[in-house]
This record gives sequence, structure tokens and C-alpha cells, in this order.
Amino acid sequence: MDRWNGKVAIVTGASSGIGAATSKALARHDVKVVGLARRLEKLKEQQAEIGKNKFYPIECDVTKEQDIVKAFNWVEKELGGVDILVNNAGLAISTPIIDAETAEDYHKVVDTNLIAPAICSREFSRSIKKRNAVGHIININSIAGLYAESLHIPLGMYGPSKYGLRALGTELRHEIILRKLKIKITNISPGAVLTDMLKGIARSEMPTDIPILKDHDIADAVMYALGTPTTVEIPEITVMPHNEIIGVPQRVRDLVSFNSIEYYI
Repeated sequence: MDRWNGKVAIVTGASSGIGAATSKALARHDVKVVGLARRLEKLKEQQAEIGKNKFYPIECDVTKEQDIVKAFNWVEKELGGVDILVNNAGLAISTPIIDAETAEDYHKVVDTNLIAPAICSREFSRSIKKRNAVGHIININSIAGLYAESLHIPLGMYGPSKYGLRALGTELRHEIILRKLKIKITNISPGAVLTDMLKGIARSEMPTDIPILKDHDIADAVMYALGTPTTVEIPEITVMPHNEIIGVPQRVRDLVSFNSIEYYI
């Protein structure tokens, strides 16, 4: 991680959960972190905890292209460009696809989970190319984007959007190789993680004795991917709760509500 000292990272969905934990981990390695999220007050709380010169909060709705471009332009002007991109912002709407009254929820999920990472990756690649720099894109995915068949939970467009995010990483890698850019891409797919998103779709309080990941477990995976030698690229990391074969623990599945619940990170 030493080669990232003094470099700049953009983390989307940085106001809580995996995004917040990743921001803190990056800052501990002397990386300047620009946190993007809709909840500016939450980002300011992160800044107070991490440090004013280590964490820079920017209010950003990633479903709006102009917000993303504005944020990247600010980083370019104020910090010289971005070296690490963590596409973490996500949206889960648990309305089953066949029950949706309109396509509005479909668009919300896909715009947040797939289109926004594509726009961020575009702007990131331009920054790297302009400076002939070295960069790394981390996509925070989900086991729902790898093994949806094993989950047995209706998650609406969430799973399809996460499968798309994994394919996005592959496509970007192809394009980056052709353009001879020095950018690595890693897709991190966690199983069940105890975050505000999971709590938001649960019927009741999560038990403390079930195998479940914590946000800092995923932040550790991000640090591992970033810490690999320049000659090594890890395309995929799957992180599971120990003692679970795959996917979401049954006792977590039993708690999930199938009502229409919308939750951003």
C-alpha cells in the first residue's frame, strides 16, 4: 500500500457501511479520500472522524451524470486528479420485478448500481490518461451478482444490476488493455454484510449469533487488492461469512421482508 501514499481516492456511497469503512481504511494508509454521497451531513460526520485534510465530502447523487462530472472536475482542480476509484454506492428495491407497477424502480436500481459506475469509470480513466498515471478501480458487487440462484430471495432488479456490474468490469478491462492504460480492475462480491442496507430490508433486528460479514471485512478486501504488486491484478474477490456454504445465511433470509423497500448507500 505504500505506493498509494499521498494519492487520491474517490469512494461513492461513502456516508455509511462499506463506503465509510473503506474511506477510513484508505485514510489510515495516507490516501486522500473524496467521499461522494447524497447525505452531506453524514459525510461531514465522516470528515470529523477521519480528518479535514484526509477526507473531502462532496454531496453527489450518482444517478445524475452532471453531479458525477462536477465531483471529478473538483478533484482534478483541487487535488490534481484521482488514482483510486471505489464504486460502492448501491440501491436495493425489493419489489419483485413481476409486481412493479411501472419501470421507475427498474431505472432507479440500474442507474445507481450499473450506469453510475460506468460514468465514474469513464471520468476516472480520463484522469489517469491525462496524467499518464497508475490507477485501480474497485467495484463493490454482491454475491447476488455471481450466484443469485443460491439466494432464494426476491431482490427485484438488484441481482441483474450486479451481474451487469461484473460484466462492466470485464468490458472496462478489455478497453483499458487496448488503450494501454495502467489501470487495474477488481470486482469484490461479498455475501451477507451487516450494513444499513441489510437492516433496511429486514423485518426485525438482526441476531448477533449468525455468520455475517462486517463492513470492515470488505474494506480489508479492498486494501488487499490495492496492495498487490504492480505485476499482479486480481479480477475477482468473493468474500463469504465463515461456515456458510454460499450466499445469504438461512436465518438472514427468514428475516428479509418482501415488501417494497428502497434503500440507498
